[in-house]
Amino acid sequence: MKDRGRFQALALRDHDLTPAECMELARSAAELVELDGLEREGDEAFELLWRDEHSEAWLNHWSEPRDTGFHDHGGSCVGVHVLEGRVCSEALVVGAPPQLREYEAGGSFAAPATGIHRMGHEQGAVTIHVYAPPLREIGHYDVVNGELHRRAGRPDEASPPSPGLSDALAHEP
Repeated sequence: MKDRGRFQALALRDHDLTPAECMELARSAAELVELDGLEREGDEAFELLWRDEHSEAWLNHWSEPRDTGFHDHGGSCVGVHVLEGRVCSEALVVGAPPQLREYEAGGSFAAPATGIHRMGHEQGAVTIHVYAPPLREIGHYDVVNGELHRRAGRPDEASPPSPGLSDALAHEP
């Protein structure tokens, strides 16, 4: 399905990427993925395509609908390209209407290193995420006893939903 050498050659850069560069690199990496060769067993799959000193990329496939919960990327920006299915990205917004954007196969978007967002993946969605610099951690957010809490997680740990935070935002005046 994937030729690691081709991904590594594609990723070669001499600097950390901007969000727009991450998005373009995710689009280019998508051209190297053979969707027919994806392992479709199990609920989820995320595979590291490359990691070097300036960026890393993950191929994600979700057999079931998936809410990542609100999270940050520990100071890394991200570019996402949708290969199959549909996803949505929602920035964490307080005191204003939600900023929910949907992307279908062929769509791409980027987020800054300072952003907090969540993603929803429809059943069967396949995406590539390029992070720069490489992830050191992922910050997971939720509301606990009325307070916003951040828990640091490993870069290869799936982000859990944020039911308390989502509920609090839905009931904002």
